Amino acid sequence: MKIGILGTGHIGKTLVRTLSAAGHDVKVANSRGPETIDADVLATGARAVTAADALKNVDVVILSIPLNRLSTVASQITQLPAEVVVIDTSNYYPMRDGKIESIEAGQVESLWVVEQLGRPIVKVWNAIGSDSFARKGTKPGAPNRIAIPVAADRDEQRKVAMSLVEDTGFDAVNAGTLAESWRQQPGAPGYCTDLSREELSAALLAAERTRLPKRRDLAVAAFIERYGDGTTNPDADYGVRLSRALFM
Repeated sequence: MKIGILGTGHIGKTLVRTLSAAGHDVKVANSRGPETIDADVLATGARAVTAADALKNVDVVILSIPLNRLSTVASQITQLPAEVVVIDTSNYYPMRDGKIESIEAGQVESLWVVEQLGRPIVKVWNAIGSDSFARKGTKPGAPNRIAIPVAADRDEQRKVAMSLVEDTGFDAVNAGTLAESWRQQPGAPGYCTDLSREELSAALLAAERTRLPKRRDLAVAAFIERYGDGTTNPDADYGVRLSRALFM
């Protein structure tokens, strides 16, 4: 497939490497210009381009940028052809994104994103830690292969996203509609807990919506205590252990 990726952060750079290694035609852009994208991100065949070029002549666009920056690309995303699948990997963290009143009042994060972008999306790759994503992908059928939830309102878009998840080295799990995607938001039992397909399906069902914000904020507080800030991504060992203790 022809894929345009916006963002070269922790999740974005792994998406670039794995999807291009799987044989997809991948273009990638960041907010600073193609010349600032590290060579190792492009090592498996992706091309560094401008943000405008990343959105041209593609089948799929993946937004791997912070939730509070989605509005900066909304006008470009709105103009994409209807058949282009738009995937969002973001999560809401109020200490980073600023408080968004509608989300604080209970709006599902993915539905808020739909409002900002003005078109349907698929929510995926938001519920795995960056270190696990970078290091723990395996071939189909491998024992205890980690699963990733995929939420969407359109079956054909979900099918595309689930296929791409498999190409990145993980089992894809149908997590239902965007209205149900709160089950894969920060604080949920299936969020950054590195579960198998069967375990993740059960964790999605076990999620308790009202408990998510408090659990999310407890995890952030623990990260700050350990690392001294709220932006450093934990390694898989610590991050998964903490997420399982707090969220499950």
